[in-house]
Amino acid sequence: MRRAHLALSLLAALMCAAPAAAGVIRGTVRASGAQAPAPAMNAYPGRANAMSGGMRPARGRATDAVAYVARIPAEVESTLARFPVTRPQLAQKDEMFVPRVVAIVRGGEVDFPNRDPIYHNVFSLSPTKRFDLGKYRQGHSKAVRFDRTGVVKVYCDIHSEMEAFVLVLSNHAFALPKPDGSFELPDLPAGSYELRVWHPDLPEIVRTVQIPEQGDVQVELAF
Repeated sequence: MRRAHLALSLLAALMCAAPAAAGVIRGTVRASGAQAPAPAMNAYPGRANAMSGGMRPARGRATDAVAYVARIPAEVESTLARFPVTRPQLAQKDEMFVPRVVAIVRGGEVDFPNRDPIYHNVFSLSPTKRFDLGKYRQGHSKAVRFDRTGVVKVYCDIHSEMEAFVLVLSNHAFALPKPDGSFELPDLPAGSYELRVWHPDLPEIVRTVQIPEQGDVQVELAF
């Protein structure tokens, strides 16, 4: 009896320790009516360091979206946080911010390198994060840490048409779509999740997604 009791206790402990079945949310984001880029105003007309051919970025592109899960279990986030990630950049290039949108987890940093042969400035008046990096020249870079969740709009005070966005999230379950609109989130345990797709130009999409005990989930999303 004693051996049987020990065996049952060990089995129960192993069952509790076993990880829940995991699945992946994969999908495609479609955005109709994307606007083509328009020429940017020359901020230094008649000067030797003036740039020609600057363009404003297109609006309404699927690649500017961010797909993310609003809430995940704390132990899952702890696991995802262990994976190494490359610190994102919002580069100043061709009188634009490239890329136009980056997403990070609260507490993360973003680099702002200047890759243009002219001075730029980077600042934000957003309540989520206010900062002003001042003016700096090509080859220089500065970083900003974001400690609150929300949307941060980024501008250059020299070039009023320059605009970018930093979406600060509470967990690592997010992805930016590829050029074809496809995206893939990290493994998540079986269960119900609130999937959101944020876009700087379009209304947010909210969808409830159920990850089964076995298998992945495919979703098609359109703005």
